[in-house]
Amino acid sequence: MILVAGEALVDLTPARCGDGTGYLPRPGGSPYNVAIGLGRLDVPVGYLGRLSTDTFGRLLREHLQASQVSLTYVLDAEEATTLAFVHLSDDEEPEYAFYTEGTAGRVLLPEHLPPVPEGAAMHFGSFSLALEPGASTLEGLMRRESRRRLLSLDPNVRPGLVADRDDYLRRLEGLVRLADLVKVSRADLAWLYPGQAPEAVASRWLGFGPALVLVTLGKGGAAAFGAAAHASAATPPVTVVDTVGAGDAFTSAALAWLHRHDALDRRGLETLGAAALEALLAFANGIAADTCTRPGADPPRGR
Repeated sequence: MILVAGEALVDLTPARCGDGTGYLPRPGGSPYNVAIGLGRLDVPVGYLGRLSTDTFGRLLREHLQASQVSLTYVLDAEEATTLAFVHLSDDEEPEYAFYTEGTAGRVLLPEHLPPVPEGAAMHFGSFSLALEPGASTLEGLMRRESRRRLLSLDPNVRPGLVADRDDYLRRLEGLVRLADLVKVSRADLAWLYPGQAPEAVASRWLGFGPALVLVTLGKGGAAAFGAAAHASAATPPVTVVDTVGAGDAFTSAALAWLHRHDALDRRGLETLGAAALEALLAFANGIAADTCTRPGADPPRGR
């Protein structure tokens, strides 16, 4: 199975309400979305994290269950659910205003961590790796499990939550060294390394230790930088409603493809040739594009 660790939250997305704008609650959070996407693609998956017992926390649980995600590794928490107000524009990247202080997922401590099942791969991501105390807990978990099982990482950077860019970058590069698979967006790399070509950064990260680095390029498709080969694939044309959750859908689809092709381990990643990488990217791009045709992070089922 794949065990996904990181933030779960409720996105408050804008919607017309009479003559003004209201906000609709939608389950979200980058790692949480990856778990949902995996469950909908029929991959055995569990979510690891603390979920509030409040109304929004119950919404998050119900959404996991409806998408075939195991709740075995979920811990109940009295703290409130993290909230994010989503602001959509004509740009490709949505903007977020987060409310995280003292919330359930952020207060993740080492004693909260359950045993990791034998043979499970793990995925980590986004701002849960930047906000304490949970960030140190998850970093410790990655250090403990690195090279013992496949670790996947998607930084999914949220600049508004990063207090010190240099400190964050040093920590992130340390996490990249622990991972076997890294997915990163062009927007992430532009903020992390201004003026540097995504291909150059991806190649450098590959040298840090991962066996595969995937870079999403928005309308420009995606590229893969592997130990055995490099590849790229275009994004299929669709009518875009919004791009919320598209990157997470890409990540879940990439992991699902690896699971289906018995490549969800270090050796499997290291032996992927150009044709296999192109097939992986094409599948992941298709799932991400499909997600963009619906509002909110709503990946497809059974593809």
